[in-house]
Amino acid sequence: MRLGVMDMIGLAASLAFALPLANYAVIRLLAGELALGVGLFAVAAAMVVLPQYFLDPGRLVRGLLAGLLPRQLRSAPSGDSPETPGDDAAAEDRTVSAPDE
Repeated sequence: MRLGVMDMIGLAASLAFALPLANYAVIRLLAGELALGVGLFAVAAAMVVLPQYFLDPGRLVRGLLAGLLPRQLRSAPSGDSPETPGDDAAAEDRTVSAPDE
């Protein structure tokens, strides 16, 4: 996985908070408190893993901005035109029919 500068800064910030928690989890495990130690270690691991793999900031920002844009300015998926309820009626009105003679 290639990380940019902002990704490295985010990872360093996550580790700055997760490492002391993981250290305390190991201390609790060695003291015999299995449930607390495992739980804290899982939280510390989630603090590092979740932002890197599941909470992609670029994807979140794109989704937020797409939600704020009006429907006409959003890009339609796979090149299709956006469906609106009046499209069928408008398409029928635009068809030219030959005059009856």
